[in-house]
Amino acid sequence: MQKSILLSLMLAGSTAAFAGDYTRYVDPFIGSIGTGHTFPGACVPFGLVQASPVTGGVGWNYCSEYVGTDRTIWGFTQTHLNGTGCMDLGDVLIMPATLKGEASHNAADYYSAFDKKNESARPGYYSVYLDGPRVKTEVTSTPHAGVYRFTFDDPANAALLVDLNHAPAWNEKQYHTQTNACEVQMDDEYTLSGHVRNTVWVEQDYWFVMRFSHPVAKQEFLKMEKGEKGKRIVNRFSLKKGEQLGVTVALSSYSLDGARRNLQTEMGQLAAGLQPWGQEPMPLEGRTPGLPANVFDSLVEKADATWDSYLGRVEIDGTDDQKKNFYTGFYHALIQPNNIADVDGSYRDSKGNPARTERGTEYFSTFSCWDTYRAAHPFYTLLVPEKVDPFVRSLVSFAESEGHLPIWGLWGRDNYCMIANHAVSIVAEAYHKGFRDYDADRAFEAIKRTQTVSHPLKSNWEVYTKYGYFPTDLTEAESVSSTLESVYDDYAAADMARLMGRTEDAAYFADRATWYKHLFDPETRFMRPRLADGTWKTPFDPAGLAHAESSGGDYTEGNAWQYTWHVQHDVDGLIELFGGKKEFLSRLDTFFTTKLESTLSDVTGLIGQYAHGNEPSHHVAYFYALAGQPRRTAELVREIFDTQYLPKADGLCGNDDCGQMSAWYMLSAMGFYPVDPVSARYVFGAPQMKHFTLHLDNAKTFEIEACGLSKENKYVKKILLNGKPYKKNYIEHADIVRGGKLTYIMGK
Repeated sequence: MQKSILLSLMLAGSTAAFAGDYTRYVDPFIGSIGTGHTFPGACVPFGLVQASPVTGGVGWNYCSEYVGTDRTIWGFTQTHLNGTGCMDLGDVLIMPATLKGEASHNAADYYSAFDKKNESARPGYYSVYLDGPRVKTEVTSTPHAGVYRFTFDDPANAALLVDLNHAPAWNEKQYHTQTNACEVQMDDEYTLSGHVRNTVWVEQDYWFVMRFSHPVAKQEFLKMEKGEKGKRIVNRFSLKKGEQLGVTVALSSYSLDGARRNLQTEMGQLAAGLQPWGQEPMPLEGRTPGLPANVFDSLVEKADATWDSYLGRVEIDGTDDQKKNFYTGFYHALIQPNNIADVDGSYRDSKGNPARTERGTEYFSTFSCWDTYRAAHPFYTLLVPEKVDPFVRSLVSFAESEGHLPIWGLWGRDNYCMIANHAVSIVAEAYHKGFRDYDADRAFEAIKRTQTVSHPLKSNWEVYTKYGYFPTDLTEAESVSSTLESVYDDYAAADMARLMGRTEDAAYFADRATWYKHLFDPETRFMRPRLADGTWKTPFDPAGLAHAESSGGDYTEGNAWQYTWHVQHDVDGLIELFGGKKEFLSRLDTFFTTKLESTLSDVTGLIGQYAHGNEPSHHVAYFYALAGQPRRTAELVREIFDTQYLPKADGLCGNDDCGQMSAWYMLSAMGFYPVDPVSARYVFGAPQMKHFTLHLDNAKTFEIEACGLSKENKYVKKILLNGKPYKKNYIEHADIVRGGKLTYIMGK
């Protein structure tokens, strides 16, 4: 009985029929060449697992472990970061092999060449033919498991390498020594399980259970190189002609039993057939108990249907290329944040202690807050509102464990990457927009603690409050950027306090929200580094680029040209500093026309000094609209669409950054953008497609129509909301979510 259930997993089937109405437009290879740092593997929305091929693991190019120009695959790992500028995850590498003799102890001998024409991907499914071992590899996933189907040309000599020492790294030395602990065991002839701890970006513990469709005939532990602690194992299988090898790798951030529960729950009665764990098996959501005729293909179908149900929340009228860009962007935006809790809600807090979700079974991490507070989280509030409250609960729970909200949350820890703490903005925005399924008092206390109590990294509130800015001579790096971005978080704190009736806190943070003025030099009209004695730092080059990790400096992945505009919450105040709209607009013109020679990998997608490939510039084109010149915003939005987003593998001008680049595209395509996310207002730009239907919460819809839109007719002449003339240069979040119709009248 057990054997027949196992073999049913391997029944061959065609997955081509499973492409949905919207997933057929998604190309997971977009952004996989150049600086996009995306991966093409299989995952489901917000899942713990992203099962994907590895074409390299050393150096900045391999933040996602995949580069689309490579023609060698190292193996397949179960977790990946989408579009980041740093690396981590890459857990549990497996690689099929065909072995007739002794197993090589050199991991590189298991690498395989492949031909791009034999590689394909779509949401929830990836496939490639590996030339070396002559194996067709197919990959799908559930929220907590990567699922593989291997078809060997030579099944009698089938083998599988399991490399538990692998994770992407900055250099060769780190690659071999980042695993700190590794325990592994065979539970039975079908099951390998274990625990690994490694340190790349954060210290990460994960537990895994690996199930094989056939018993392991022979197992060999390979020799480890000097400094290595992660084990490498070769498992051999005796397959008959026509049989395939199925492998399921279930993960947990909590415990080994948690990995087993995750596997059992998400694989339904298949898992129960492999080994009963003393509890009733649970069928896959939406399915009746019992095994489908073909489990692998059923999982592919379910993954596709899940993606399609999300992507179908927006219907668009556009060209195939526009749909490809839009729905791929939607796909990338929903890969994260990741629910790292087990199916029963168990997880480990930031200190590694056992914890349980307060309600539901979701505890989210992978919060690239410096990037995603700008557009990705506003996008979630519109199109995936059911996740917003769990996001906030997760952030607050983290803060109560760690003492502050996460700067960049990963696997339940904080890697402290980037500056300020824009989780403050994410929470405050949710509150302003009416999300309330969390304890608001606890949430604000987390914000207040984050903005007032210093912690060892990336905060020195005593210095900040003494001077009203971070003095460059008292700050290791990024003094200007850290000041300006912290000021925005102060504004966010003030807004939430005001809405909650906390008048004293609101006044305190509102005052701090004006401190951007302390760094504006009226002579040069730039945001400029300042010393503790109040004098300006010299010499000063406004075009000089800085990157804290490599070059120090007072700006974060940018320069004074870009950061002078980092006043999202008080554009009128910034205009006043310039001396009025005329001077403000003149400097904006110069910003977009003055050439920048960038040597930084993060500063890309250039239009003058504007760098669309990096987040600090993302709102600046919309400043024209706020300063009374909306036609220029329309021109720039069209230029960005035409030059910075192309429907091909090298089509992204910068890191996707956990969906931020994608969210800018989607919202701007609709004709608006959240310059100030906390305000719950979206500033009008110009729509890029003729019609959108947003399927919102509570069965409401919001239509967006661009009448007369064409290559020439890219300017908004008039706006109607529900058929009535609309004169504001922004639309409220509440106007959208209550449903209705927004009409743009376009012209030359």
